[in-house]
Amino acid sequence: MNLLNGITYNLRGLRLGIKTPKLLALGLIRFAAVIIITILAVSLILVYHEKILHLIWAKPASQWILWLWYVLSWLLSLFLVGLSGILSYLVSQILFSVFIMDYMSRVTERMMVGEEHEPEKVPVLRQLSYLVKQEIPRTIIPVLLILLLMVLGWLTPLGPVLAILSSGILVIFLAWDNTDLVPARRLYPFKQRFKLLRKSLTFHLGFGLLFLIPLLNILFLSFAPVGATIYFIDKYDT
Repeated sequence: MNLLNGITYNLRGLRLGIKTPKLLALGLIRFAAVIIITILAVSLILVYHEKILHLIWAKPASQWILWLWYVLSWLLSLFLVGLSGILSYLVSQILFSVFIMDYMSRVTERMMVGEEHEPEKVPVLRQLSYLVKQEIPRTIIPVLLILLLMVLGWLTPLGPVLAILSSGILVIFLAWDNTDLVPARRLYPFKQRFKLLRKSLTFHLGFGLLFLIPLLNILFLSFAPVGATIYFIDKYDT
């Protein structure tokens, strides 16, 4: 049931986001920010691809092993493109997207209950600083876990199992990145917010499953703060 609820709230958020002009504009801005930063990062890495490859292994003169050098070149390209995608997501989240996500959450909360519930009046600069500091563990922890599982998958015969496990962990933390917006804004301690995640893992798994759909995943991610805010208000404020 929690799994289905997660999917339902994500779809509710997308529907409300598309129907509301302000939320639609914010979602499209977030979508564009991730795409632009990713393209810039990939372009920069590919420009210096050959130099990076030569630092690892200079192009051999022997024709017998030249093919292996070309294979390594392609593998390095794929790795660097994937790495640039991860780093772009981190940069866009920490420096830019988190503010859009928080504002989308605020707009949704006002639509749902008429006002924002905050424990105290916090200065704007302190609030912005707090948002960025909260985003760092929410973003970096899952990325480190995924990279660790990827390495284990390469080094052990458990690759297929770890691939499924890493996908599950990834979508749970991506979902939490959105459902944590309201409690973080209300200055709940990190320990308390992480406890809320542990008690609702199946919901977060369901909410994040839509992030695994190719092409549509960026659309669902762009409007995820809306559905996540509706969920938090329904569950904890009513």
